[in-house]
Amino acid sequence: MVLDMEVTEDKEEREDEEKTDSQEPEDSSTDEEAPLEDDSAEPKSEKEVSEEIEEEEIDLEAEVAELKDKLLRAMAESENVRRRAERDKENSAKYSIAAFAREMLRVNDNLRRALESVDEKSREENEALKNLVVGVEMTEREMLNAFERAGVKPIKAMGQKFDPNLHEAMFEVEDKDQPAGTVVQELETGYVIHDRALRPARVGVSKGGPKAPLEEGSNDKKPSDSMSKGQSVYEKQAEAQSDASGSQVDEEL
Repeated sequence: MVLDMEVTEDKEEREDEEKTDSQEPEDSSTDEEAPLEDDSAEPKSEKEVSEEIEEEEIDLEAEVAELKDKLLRAMAESENVRRRAERDKENSAKYSIAAFAREMLRVNDNLRRALESVDEKSREENEALKNLVVGVEMTEREMLNAFERAGVKPIKAMGQKFDPNLHEAMFEVEDKDQPAGTVVQELETGYVIHDRALRPARVGVSKGGPKAPLEEGSNDKKPSDSMSKGQSVYEKQAEAQSDASGSQVDEEL
């Protein structure tokens, strides 16, 4: 009996081992079957692959175009900033002394008035006065040279057509011999600094004469816009000054 039991136990152990050995390859076969299921999926067609590639290319081209546009805008902005900086620097160098030069014009005006107040006869009779006048003339001449070196130049107004950018009309003069809108009197010399008006020339303007000749290339039937603009400007100035003088007389009365 004991031997039969031992034989039975040995047999059962062998059967258990065989079962265990048979289960292990099944598990491994199961593990190997998993990737086979992925391999069994249907492959994409060439058309689908080409469509995906085209979509990626379109996206990349759009991104490149956007970046290029941003780069061009940044370069344009930097160029504009550089040009503005250069222009501001140039204007600062040209016109930084405008306020000081405008104040110095008053000094030059006083020098001119001092010279005009001494007649030729008084100069010849008084040697000391003559020497003083010579000194003042040298001072005025040196000041005008300094103005010219700084870009400050006088405005030639006499006989010129009225320009509201350079002239300030103080009154009108009836003169049928001169074209209307012509500067016939100059009360105070004007100056420009480079290409800008530093102080307008105070002038008297003719009226009642023939129309000023039109510039070349302009329409003969219509007056030029600048002329009509200039006439309207000095007419308004004349009216304003006449009103101001009338009110001043009323106050004095």
